[in-house]
Amino acid sequence: MSTGSGRIRIIGGHLRNSRLDVPDLPGLRPTAERVRETLFNWLAPVIVGESCLDLCAGTGALGIEALSRGAARVQFVERDPKAVQALRDNLARLKVTTGQVVTADAGAFLQGPAQPHGLVFLDPPFALDLWASLARRLEQGGWLTPAAWIYVESPRGNAPALPENWQPHREGQAGEVRYALYRRVPLS
Repeated sequence: MSTGSGRIRIIGGHLRNSRLDVPDLPGLRPTAERVRETLFNWLAPVIVGESCLDLCAGTGALGIEALSRGAARVQFVERDPKAVQALRDNLARLKVTTGQVVTADAGAFLQGPAQPHGLVFLDPPFALDLWASLARRLEQGGWLTPAAWIYVESPRGNAPALPENWQPHREGQAGEVRYALYRRVPLS
């Protein structure tokens, strides 16, 4: 499904009310404002100074919202060249220099050299059903700090199979979307 070209806004932090251009791409589904507001309320105590990975970044709204609210840096990974260009253009227009955009398939990217992150946004295209494989690569590949936070967005009624040491912290539903925040704990 295509969202159509348009704009979405950053809802908090120093970039509050900034608009992001959204390209018209099949399957691109920006996280709703209401969901982002809830998520970042949950993350408020831990976001400042955090290193983030926005996997399957799409518009980059989650990562840019994190930067706006004090994250130290965000690595954006997106495979679609039009989405990548829109994301780079948005970051340049907003004068954000702490975001690195990587053009890559998320699965292939996670097979490369790992850099641990304390917060990961895992919101792949719903039709591709990538949650379990990407979560496994994140967990086993050294991409997560010991007590990382992982945000997962999936279709309503579909709680994806995730590593057993990702403990549910908070979750909600909005329309046809299920959103959940997990905390990584050590394996016993």
